Amino acid sequence: MRILVIGGTRFIGAAAVRRLHELGHEVAVCNRGQAPNAPPEGVQQIRGDRDDLVASRADFERFAPEVVLHNVVIRKEHVEHALATFRGVARRLVMVSSCDVYRAYGRLIGTEPGAPDPVPLDETAPVRAKLHPYRDRFPDPAHPLHWYDKIPAESLALSDAEMEGVVLRLPMVLGPHDYQHRLFPFFKPMEDGRRALVYEDTYASWCSTYGYVGNVAEAMAVACTHPQARGSYNVGDASPSIADLARQVAQKVGWDGEIVTAAKTDLPPELHPDMDTAQGLVCDCRKLERELGYRPLFDLDQTLERTLEWERAHPPEPIPPGTLQYEAENAYLAKRG
Repeated sequence: MRILVIGGTRFIGAAAVRRLHELGHEVAVCNRGQAPNAPPEGVQQIRGDRDDLVASRADFERFAPEVVLHNVVIRKEHVEHALATFRGVARRLVMVSSCDVYRAYGRLIGTEPGAPDPVPLDETAPVRAKLHPYRDRFPDPAHPLHWYDKIPAESLALSDAEMEGVVLRLPMVLGPHDYQHRLFPFFKPMEDGRRALVYEDTYASWCSTYGYVGNVAEAMAVACTHPQARGSYNVGDASPSIADLARQVAQKVGWDGEIVTAAKTDLPPELHPDMDTAQGLVCDCRKLERELGYRPLFDLDQTLERTLEWERAHPPEPIPPGTLQYEAENAYLAKRG
């Protein structure tokens, strides 16, 4: 099968390209040519920009993809560009989305009023009423996240009369090249010899769905190639609590310290969670398995091992402010005695 990947040289997109290539598909990558990592040998490269895909239409027509995997949709206009470019060229558009479309995410970050939504969230769970969830943090219209919202983009991708639409709602993704370094705050204190990790108690028990990048790539390959793929699918592997994830990381790195939990009122402000921990973000991902036969390639033990190996070799530089709160933890532990 001929598959064009838009945004296929970083983290998740690069893993999807590798997996599709391994499976024997004819793959092309469309990007601006600015990424430091080249795709595997045998994968074609097409120079293009997600904001002006029509300018590269002649190159796309020469490749003649059957499926377009759009890995870098930020807003509705990116889907509009894709549909205008690939109608009459490809038959299916697979859009990579996020579990942040759910109303539960809005309640987690405080943009949606109401009681917590029950979890796990399947694909029919309510989506956010308030669009642009990051606009308060990024008020400058010049910033891409000012316009970010995948809800209108999903609606457009799934409603086109000429192209089959498939949407993959991703969880928090772990693995090599994770530019958000999601496991770093867990293992770094352990490797620094800290004797305790301190969490607010409701945050320690808060659960969210995670996925390993290799498994996410497999889900993308299934969505691109399965003849019955239609509509939206949650993607994810496991939904541990923060404390459980810390314990599993501790086991992998051989850390025997203490995980301490305390009420918010007993902790310094630096250790307060910046979200409503009453709202979990656990997704029901069984539809992908049930309808398309998806099976993960890697288990949680492999996920942690491979992610930690990469994190040790590639720590964030600089470490983002607020990532490590050793002084605040020391103050609480000294008071606790």
